[in-house]
Amino acid sequence: MNTPLLDLVPDHIRKKLGNRSSVCLLNGRDIFRALRNEHTILMACNTRIKHVIPGIMQAAEELDAVVAFELTRTEGGVDGGYTGQTPAVFFETVVDYAERCGFTKPFIIHGDHTTVQNTGSQELEEARALMAAQLEAGYTSFAVDASFNPLPDNIRITVDLCRAVMERGYGLEVELGEVTPVGTESNLTTASETAEFLSALAEQGVYPQLLAIDNGSKRGNYLDGQIVRIDLKRTSEIHQTALRFGLDGLVQHGITGTPLKLVGKLADYGIRKGNIGTLWQNVAHAGLPLDLMDAMRRWAKENGRDIKFATRIFKADIDAIPEANARLIHDMAYREAKEFLLAFHARGSASRIAPLIGQDQCGS
Repeated sequence: MNTPLLDLVPDHIRKKLGNRSSVCLLNGRDIFRALRNEHTILMACNTRIKHVIPGIMQAAEELDAVVAFELTRTEGGVDGGYTGQTPAVFFETVVDYAERCGFTKPFIIHGDHTTVQNTGSQELEEARALMAAQLEAGYTSFAVDASFNPLPDNIRITVDLCRAVMERGYGLEVELGEVTPVGTESNLTTASETAEFLSALAEQGVYPQLLAIDNGSKRGNYLDGQIVRIDLKRTSEIHQTALRFGLDGLVQHGITGTPLKLVGKLADYGIRKGNIGTLWQNVAHAGLPLDLMDAMRRWAKENGRDIKFATRIFKADIDAIPEANARLIHDMAYREAKEFLLAFHARGSASRIAPLIGQDQCGS
């Protein structure tokens, strides 16, 4: 007899939700393991602006799909990052929408890209503090990204930061190969460095479920005439290597702007989690009041910053937009989410993996 999914909500999360809550926030480790042998990609949404969340949830509910909500260190750090959402605020926002929307499908809250870009002690301490705040807030999955550093340093930093997650038994993603912005050259991850990286982690007791790589995808918006180049053969080689070390799959960054036809193929090559960030920002911007968007553009131009950095500056105004604008964003997010969930082969994924969640899928 299968264990009811609500009984698998981690104790720390159950205390936060209350015994009567039907919100199905699960351990990322359990979700990733259940997806190991599925021809499905978990849609992970970096919801920098909260108004897209209910539309995503509606699409997932209708399609019976498991999803993830996430923020990176820069998007939602201890100080709120450039979105103004601390880990506690993000957790409360996602859970509040789940309660109000009657969202019943399993999902995770993921700390994406906890980056350490150098070997100095300050970045490492800040990363530790962020992960501690995420653990306390109620995140159930974590990504450590020290891929900016040479491989030996990446290994050392990753081991250090992953200990707290391993002790709690939550979902764990590590990174090898930093995805670069649109218009820059890629430095493709190789199967040999994947084996060296994962072997070194295992020797020190760190066993992630997912590996993020650079396979040629890009961060941000593709411009007219720019070509999407994802090396599927290399992706498959890395996936086979990762499986040998007990991982459940790979993570694809840079999906915004990637044709849906290509997105759908990624599941064939070992991608089990696909991060979508800029798309949801684009959707939210399209539905914000025009005067607010004009003010955000002016701020970005005057300060020489990407418009994403205006999110925190104008957060109070964004949060308080008229209901008509919030509904417009909801509807657009719903349509986009449905398209991606279908492209990710995620229709019915919640029901398909339900019997597997909570079971040990390693080696299956």
